[in-house]
Amino acid sequence: MMELLNAVGRLGGSTPQDRAVRQEALEIAALVLSPIIPHVCHALWRDLGHATAIIDEPWPAVDQAALLRDAVEIVVQVNGKLRARLSVPAGASEELARTAALADEHVQRFVADKPLRKVIYVPDKLLNLVV
Repeated sequence: MMELLNAVGRLGGSTPQDRAVRQEALEIAALVLSPIIPHVCHALWRDLGHATAIIDEPWPAVDQAALLRDAVEIVVQVNGKLRARLSVPAGASEELARTAALADEHVQRFVADKPLRKVIYVPDKLLNLVV
């Protein structure tokens, strides 16, 4: 919640889009915090311009399309030590991740011409190269 409110604080600007984003973020914050601090959130809800009680509002719905990602960041380790972070397509195969990792200059420095003894790949998270 603090990250959301910090991002809203950094938003700045006074365009209608900026105000709409700020309003939506504050409404979501009030809704999500209302089970924990109901009285404060009810007052904030009224200050945000709503006539209804916050307890009568539905929980925010999840937008499944917003959760889909085209690319993910994977951690590349050589012998268990972090050597790089790479962006690869979501659901990338081990072969594609390995090719991208071996092309990275930071990984190349530690792999050099040594043969790979083992490759451990956790899809969309981790690639560990053992030399």
